[in-house]
Amino acid sequence: MDAATNGRSGFLLFVWSTTGYSLVEQPGEPPQVGAEIEDGERRYRVTKVAPSPLPGDSRVCAYLLPA
Repeated sequence: MDAATNGRSGFLLFVWSTTGYSLVEQPGEPPQVGAEIEDGERRYRVTKVAPSPLPGDSRVCAYLLPA
């Protein structure tokens, strides 16, 4: 277990919606800035990739806005 990630791997998505934001854990490597991601019928664009907003979490977080 990696103490820096508290046993977590992957990355986070910070997803905008009309009702607020949600933070979603994802496996694998984070998308690049400018990439488009589809979630069902919704399409998002990665606007930035930054450190996780969670204290003590060394994963990165991809911030999404509607495309």
